[in-house]
Amino acid sequence: MGRVVGIDLGTTYSLVAYMDAQTGAPKTIPGPYGSSLLPSVVSVDAKGKIIVGEDARDRLLTEPELTIYSVKRLMGRGVADIQDELRIFPFRIDAKSDSVIRVNLGEKSFTPPEISAFILRELKSWAEAYFKEPVDRAVITVPAYFNDAQRQATKDAGRLAGLEVLRLVNEPTAAALAYGLHKQKRGHVAVYDFGGGTFDISILKLISTTEGDIYQVLATNGDTHLGGDDIDNALMDLARREIQAKFGVELDSRGEDVQTLRKSLIRAKHELSSAQKTLIEYPLGAKGMYIREIKRAEFENLIRPIVARTMTPAKLALADAKLTPAQIDEAVLVGGSTRIPLVQKTVGEFFERTPHRELDPDEVVALGAAVQADILESGVKTMLLLDVTPLSLGIETMGGVIAKIIPRNSTIPASAQEMFTTGVDNQTAIDVHILQGERELAKDCRSLARFQLKTPPAPAGLARIEVKFLIDANGILQVAAKDLRTDEKHVVEVQPSYGLNDTEIERMLEESIDFAEQDFAERQVIEARTEADSILAATDKALKNAGSSVVTAEERVAIEKSEAELRTAMKGSDYKAMREKIDALNAATEHLAEVLMNGALSTALKGKSLDEF
Repeated sequence: MGRVVGIDLGTTYSLVAYMDAQTGAPKTIPGPYGSSLLPSVVSVDAKGKIIVGEDARDRLLTEPELTIYSVKRLMGRGVADIQDELRIFPFRIDAKSDSVIRVNLGEKSFTPPEISAFILRELKSWAEAYFKEPVDRAVITVPAYFNDAQRQATKDAGRLAGLEVLRLVNEPTAAALAYGLHKQKRGHVAVYDFGGGTFDISILKLISTTEGDIYQVLATNGDTHLGGDDIDNALMDLARREIQAKFGVELDSRGEDVQTLRKSLIRAKHELSSAQKTLIEYPLGAKGMYIREIKRAEFENLIRPIVARTMTPAKLALADAKLTPAQIDEAVLVGGSTRIPLVQKTVGEFFERTPHRELDPDEVVALGAAVQADILESGVKTMLLLDVTPLSLGIETMGGVIAKIIPRNSTIPASAQEMFTTGVDNQTAIDVHILQGERELAKDCRSLARFQLKTPPAPAGLARIEVKFLIDANGILQVAAKDLRTDEKHVVEVQPSYGLNDTEIERMLEESIDFAEQDFAERQVIEARTEADSILAATDKALKNAGSSVVTAEERVAIEKSEAELRTAMKGSDYKAMREKIDALNAATEHLAEVLMNGALSTALKGKSLDEF
């Protein structure tokens, strides 16, 4: 079996991490450009090639119609669910989308799990390049308030990326695991997770026993439509209004311009986390230049309503945990948006203590996922993770009312059962409608699945139907219904009404083979270029330091010719040609390397006696 890793599949950035056996601490894995942050952006070029990460983010400015970001907001959701997002984001939904959203990127269309799979596959390739061995299993984090459909979509994405998803872990819980390694705090902990596209708040109880540590989630709440993107959109709305009023320019129809302006505004947001003011300069061609100074006070007034929205879920989570802010021993900040001073101040005032932010808020969730991955891989028994289901689960009963079978914030894995009967004489089947949500009427809750259980005709109220719900450790639901009089039974693993069925997944897996080959080839090109850069730099330095007594004129000409041929090969994308020219340069510099090595050894040994070695 290959390696196991922890993955934070984020709205803005995604990361992959592992448990370092030598230090006993989790570490993130850097990509080919040195950063551990992979922008969660996917683009398709004119030839249909998939581009992920930094290069894809650059294409937001040049090819916005072929590029998608914040796809996490679309995971496990139906077309009707995303109308608000369509007003803000330039998502191009395929008109043929039915049960599953399909996003058009040029002439191709993809489902959100497919797009997320491209991101996961890129992280998988980072890890495999780092370990130099296969990576085939992962723990992936999800927002605590992700519903069943969103969790299933995340598992589908992992499967499409060639990963066995060992566990889905709630992001705040993962953060608590990461902080637990460093602080070993005991008591009640609030994890405030304000990311790019989602907000979560979880209340945990950390217990130390003679047998190990227990991380028990007492309550969770949040908003899957609230995040740093909303702050970006508030700045964007302000700039658009001012540009329209002053210059008469409407940016809505100018995709490239919108993305250029968004990039400038995000930079301004970042600067205002450390500076008291910043300047936005945005060219409008012949219309002139939009120049705008934004002070931190004005920025805070603009985003105050957004930050205030996070406090409602925080209050609800505390109420569910039967705690007050004063009873919270530690508050932990997670997510890039918590770098904003107003957010830190708001959280500190609410919980009446300075929140912890020692760990990088962008990395902490991935680090916690790596901890959980190590627990599952090694079978460690000294740390127990008790998570909860974020939303109530039940079935529709007479009159369109929902009967809740598993209440929200129930510790998972969980199971519960209820008895039901028929409401009409001579009824021959019972329609089992599975729902998720906190409202009292079925029409106001999310429909997860339906199935029918046949029953023999009998007077109303005579049948005895046992309905059993089972939630696994990933938060995925299985429902069984059984007629106790006839032993007729029906079991279904809930496939959300707009999830991917097995046939679609198999088709996507077959298609993913092509992308996997493409990804591997690209990695070989990157690795070859990196090695070529290194050997060229070393050769140039050696030639500069070598005199005529070390290398002859003929040797110098041959080396310089090999260097030129390697540089020419590097301009292309044929890694085999690059490897061939690297070998040729190594051969051409073999004598030079030998002479320099002998000289270095002579210098090192000069004046030393045998007794010193």
